[in-house]
Parts: sequence; C-alpha cells; structure tokens
Amino acid sequence: MRTKTLTTVFLIEFIKKIMSVEYYRKRLIDLRSAVAKEREAKKKDNAHYADLVKRATSTTSKASYRKQKIDRAASHDRRIESLKREIENAKASLARERAAAKRK
Repeated sequence: MRTKTLTTVFLIEFIKKIMSVEYYRKRLIDLRSAVAKEREAKKKDNAHYADLVKRATSTTSKASYRKQKIDRAASHDRRIESLKREIENAKASLARERAAAKRK
C-alpha cells in the first residue's frame, strides 16, 4: 500500500513539473503574440492620426491631433516594454523550472 502511495505522489509531482514547463512555453508564445498585436495597433493608430492631421483644417486641431498621436504612440511603447519584461520573466521562470526538473 505504501509503494502505491509513493508512486502516485511521484506521478503527481512529475505531471506538475511537465505542466509548469508547458505553462511557461505557452505563456511565452502568448506574450510574443501580444507584442506583435501591440505593434500592429501602434502602426494602425499612427496611420489614423496621421490621416487626421492631414485632413485637419485648423492649426489648433492639427496640434491637438499631433499631441494625441504622440501620446498614443508612447502608450503603445510602454505596453510593448511591459510585455517584453513579462517575456524576460517568463524565460527566467522557464529556466528555473527546467533546472528544477533536471535536479529531481
């Protein structure tokens, strides 16, 4: 009876290790995809605001659109940097999980 319990515990621990490595792999894929989407959104917003500036009739509205364009681009840049930091954290966690799995 004791051997069965130890085998079950070992199996559960093994599955947890595999699952956590797979979790970090999937997390990296998702984060990289989010960075690509954010870059596309930035391009789209830049084009949109450039068109607004181009079609604006008054200098005040042009200045306002330019400011909005800069602010929006900065917002996208901050989001991209945040995602890059999350990618680095996920890579470090994946490396830790792999090292822990090798030790066991």
